Amino acid sequence: MKINKTFIEDLLIIEPQLFKDERGFFYESYNKKKLDKKIKIVFVQDNESKSIKGVIRGLHFQAPPFEQTKLVSCVSGNILDVAVDLRTNSKTYGKSFSIELSSENNKQLFIPRGFAHGFQVLSETAIVNYKVDNYYNSKSESGLIWNDKDLSIDWKLNIKPILSKKDLKLMSFKDLKSPF
Repeated sequence: MKINKTFIEDLLIIEPQLFKDERGFFYESYNKKKLDKKIKIVFVQDNESKSIKGVIRGLHFQAPPFEQTKLVSCVSGNILDVAVDLRTNSKTYGKSFSIELSSENNKQLFIPRGFAHGFQVLSETAIVNYKVDNYYNSKSESGLIWNDKDLSIDWKLNIKPILSKKDLKLMSFKDLKSPF
């Protein structure tokens, strides 16, 4: 397992070691002992979504004390995964990072607490899996509007995006009073 840093502190790309042969492939998608060498984390819940091409989910976060660390992977298809740093004491506050996660590259994105997270489906369908270190709490859920001009996220759109009614009503970055 390779753990690579990004330009945003604590936001990490994890590349599992892939074993391929004529039958297919095998890899450990999660190994607590190996991850604990770099990051001490206890995941308590696994989430999975299936979405069609053009769907954007996010940018979501949970406010303290229910914030969540996430370990995101795309087990079928491919997505553009996006994280926005909302930690007010961070040098990269308000900056975003994006990466393509797919069932081909098997990369994972480790997103610590204090980030908004979202993704866009690039393939016909995609199944996204993510582990979290805190349980979902509906009263603490919030988010940022996906196309906020101040965030300047390049979603690599080539079709009209599909969003939930709830995600279309999320706040702008300017209106955020970051709880982190």
